[in-house]
Amino acid sequence: MTTPTLTEPSVPAQDLPEMTTVPETGTVKATLRAVFSTWAARISLIVVVLIVAMALLAPWLGTQDPVQIAPGERLQGSSLAHFLGTDSYGRDVYSRVAYGARISLAVGAGTVVISVLLGIFFGVLTGYFRWADLIVMRFMDGLMAIPGILLAIALVAISGATLTTVLIAIAVPEIPRVARMVRAVILGVRTEPYVEAATCLGTGIWAMVWRHLLPSTLAPLLVQGTYIFASAIMTESILSFLGAGIPPETPSWGNMMAEGRVYFLLKPELILYPGVMVSLTVLSVNMLGDVLRDQLDPRMAKRL
Repeated sequence: MTTPTLTEPSVPAQDLPEMTTVPETGTVKATLRAVFSTWAARISLIVVVLIVAMALLAPWLGTQDPVQIAPGERLQGSSLAHFLGTDSYGRDVYSRVAYGARISLAVGAGTVVISVLLGIFFGVLTGYFRWADLIVMRFMDGLMAIPGILLAIALVAISGATLTTVLIAIAVPEIPRVARMVRAVILGVRTEPYVEAATCLGTGIWAMVWRHLLPSTLAPLLVQGTYIFASAIMTESILSFLGAGIPPETPSWGNMMAEGRVYFLLKPELILYPGVMVSLTVLSVNMLGDVLRDQLDPRMAKRL
C-alpha cells in the first residue's frame, strides 16, 4: 500500500506577488550613487566644485587687484583688461567676483562649523541630562523667537562690522535649530535596547555619548549642514546689502550688489553678476542637501 504524497498547489506565475527591492540607504557607496543618479544632482555638484575652485584659485584667475581703485576707468564695459567691466570706483568686477567667492564660502563653512559644534553640545546636554533641558532649551526657544536677520543685525551693530563678528552673528541664530534637532535624535536613541544594555554594563557617560549617541546624529547633521551653508551665504549677502555686513572695501557678493544698486539703471550687470553667483551657489547646495536627505532618510527613500 502506497502512502499518498502531499504536493503544494501550483500557483500561476501571474498570481505571484511582485518582488520589490528596498532602496539601499545609509552607506557611502549608496550616497555617492544617489548624488550622481540625477542630472540635477550632477549639475549641482559640478557648479559647487567650480565655485570652490574659483575661490581657491582667485589669485591666479583674477586679472586685476580687486581693491585697486582707478577713477579714470570707472563704469567701463567689458574689455580685454576687464572681462566684466569696472564698477563705480574703477575696480575690476571679474576679480571682485572671484575673490568674493572666498568670503561667501568662508562665511558658509564657518557658520556650519560654529553652529554644528555648539548645537551638538547643547543638543546632547539637553537630550541626555533632563535637568539641563528646562534651562537650556528655554533659552534656545527665546533665540528662535527672534528673527535671524534681526538678531544678526543687532549683534553686528553692537560689536562692529568685521568678518569675525558677521560670522558669529550669522551662526548664533542657527545654533538653536541644530540643538533641537540633535536633542530630538538623542531622546529617540537613548531608549533603544543597545543603549540600555550599554548603560547596564556600566558604560561611562562620555563613552556612551561618543560611541552610541553621536553616530545617530551624523546623517541629519550632514543634511542640516548643507541648508545652513546656503542660508549663511544668503544672510551674508543680505547683511552686506543693508550695510551691516562685511566692510565695504572687502570684495564680497553682497557688497558688490549694495554698491551696484545706485547704478542699477546705468549698469544693471553690477548687480547681475554677483546676484547670479549667489543664486547658483545657494540653489546648488540646497539641491545637494535634498539628495542627501532623500538618501540618508529611509522614510524618504521608500517614497521614491
